Amino acid sequence: MEQAELQKLVETISLESFQKPFRHKAFFNNRLRTTGGRYMLRDHRIELNKKYLEQFGVEELIGIIKHELCHYHLHLEGKGYKHRDQDFRALMKKVGAPRFCSTLPVHTSKSRKQVLYRCQNCGHLYERRRKIDTRKYVCGKCKGKLSFVRENILIEQ
Repeated sequence: MEQAELQKLVETISLESFQKPFRHKAFFNNRLRTTGGRYMLRDHRIELNKKYLEQFGVEELIGIIKHELCHYHLHLEGKGYKHRDQDFRALMKKVGAPRFCSTLPVHTSKSRKQVLYRCQNCGHLYERRRKIDTRKYVCGKCKGKLSFVRENILIEQ
């Protein structure tokens, strides 16, 4: 879905569900991570998370748009636009907007750096995330000299 299509969808939902026009900008914000969307009070724009469209489809996105339009229209009318306000809860119920959006599946694979050192005296192995200066640090067991073995980048699932 492109920017123009999203803008048209938000304007259509606003007219059909709220019988009021949406006169500001709506767009996808790729930096959103933990929320489906947000309404900005200062400039009245609505930012949406494109990952919800990709993961759950248009129906989930429409629910998020309705939720953000509740904030939008109530704020412009000077009524209670916050989640805890009665005006907000009543309007959400009226238009069928969800209170919360679905949770995105957590991306579990993480990359982690591992640096390996060995004591030249006792052979003890040290795993570190960062490199150390082997001229400055010694083995904690026998005070022997440390030598660099290898550096790996591990991918955890």
